[in-house]
Amino acid sequence: MRSTTLLALLALVLLYLVSGALVFQALEQPHEQQAQRELGEVREKFLRAHPCVSDQELGHFIKEVADALGGGADPETNSTSNSSHSVWNLGSAFFFSGTIITTIGYGNAALRTDAGRLFCIFYALVGIPLFGILLAGVGDRLGSSLRRGIGHIEAIFLKWHVPPELVRVLSAVLFLLIGCLLFVLTPTFVFCYVEGWSKLEAIYFVIVTLTTVGFGDYVAGADPKQDTPAYQPLVWFWILLGLAYFASVLTTIGNWLRVVSRRTRAEMGGLTAQAASWTGTVTARVTQRAGPTGPPPEKERPLLPPPPAPTQPVVRPLSPAPTEKVEPPSPPTASALDYPSENLAFIDESSDTQSERGCALARTPRGRRRPNPPRKPARPRGPGRPRDKGKPA
Repeated sequence: MRSTTLLALLALVLLYLVSGALVFQALEQPHEQQAQRELGEVREKFLRAHPCVSDQELGHFIKEVADALGGGADPETNSTSNSSHSVWNLGSAFFFSGTIITTIGYGNAALRTDAGRLFCIFYALVGIPLFGILLAGVGDRLGSSLRRGIGHIEAIFLKWHVPPELVRVLSAVLFLLIGCLLFVLTPTFVFCYVEGWSKLEAIYFVIVTLTTVGFGDYVAGADPKQDTPAYQPLVWFWILLGLAYFASVLTTIGNWLRVVSRRTRAEMGGLTAQAASWTGTVTARVTQRAGPTGPPPEKERPLLPPPPAPTQPVVRPLSPAPTEKVEPPSPPTASALDYPSENLAFIDESSDTQSERGCALARTPRGRRRPNPPRKPARPRGPGRPRDKGKPA
């Protein structure tokens, strides 16, 4: 990614964060101030009703109650022996472990001991990569199953002679709708019935969970009245399938964007090559057409090696003259694109005939028929050997 693109993306994300901060502040700050005023009124009312309790003692008591609630204590019961309502029963502990490796981390239950925090560090370092591998496998299998089912629907559409482009769009829409129905809408109604939440609260919990945000203000099974041991483990398996579905959707979108990027780069590369070829060809034609009107007279034309005269044999010099090293005026890009086979003759300097043919092609504009070059007289084969009778003089 280029530096300018990265800076623009960073600026966009920062602007998005600032706008979100302003909206949340405008929506939530009045509610916070109202709750603070209500708490102050209740506190003053309690102190007036109980003059024997000081303000410092009440503040210390409130702090202890808040810490106990953060540790999972239930303020509505005084029983310490009933473990069915405990945060750390087997089902709740399994759900807490699942929130660690899924990186959701609701925060409604937190570790209070140093040994638990130390174990959590190593547990997360091992469990998160392990869950990532499981999530990739489940997402692949789930996406394949959904696509296989949608493939049968595509076959039906194709039998009805629906255009293939429309079939692809319909299959993508069906893939999204089926996943949202299974992993978003159905759990929403289940949580409304089991937890007693409103539809907004239930879908809020579903989206916050499947996006791994996990605020912790709404947690399935956190109500002490919910004493079914298998409820929270079942919720964790729903989280696994929902995260796998979203992972397959993101993978499909990433693959599609990668294919689009490759096609765009290939098309841009082809356009660039065509533009370079066209520019080189036009430059070569302009140079070739402007060559005869230039200032060099006919006698100074040896810069471009002329074709041999018909009456004089061409004798190859022992050492290459400086004028023979000058390349033809046409650019190499245009020559390579227009005459890929003839340019190989310039590499082999031992063949006079091929060199002369290449020079003649370089001086002949495209579109104009090149006249046949005069035949070159045969070269003597040796100091005392006669000419070949089969070749004309």
